[in-house]
Amino acid sequence: MSIQTTILAIFAMALVTFIPRFAPLAFFNKPIESKYIRSFLHYIPFAVLGAMAFPGILFSVQDIRAALAGTCAAIILAFFNKGIMTVSVCAVVIVYAFGVLVK
Repeated sequence: MSIQTTILAIFAMALVTFIPRFAPLAFFNKPIESKYIRSFLHYIPFAVLGAMAFPGILFSVQDIRAALAGTCAAIILAFFNKGIMTVSVCAVVIVYAFGVLVK
């Protein structure tokens, strides 16, 4: 790869990461008043985090049943407003126990 191609690729990547960060500042110069748009923007970080984490959760262990058991336990504990440490530790323990007990 030539130096010109490398510089062009770096410039393109910088532009692609700059546009989503700059666009809200450029287009939304006053507070958003629409309840629909505000609620949509409120849930985007959670949706992106879930989309990035869920495949890793399912394929982090060899047995997908263990991953599903840990995921179900985490969802149930989170539903009952348990803390993030409680949810995480319990999910890991259940995945480990499932992996040890069910072979």
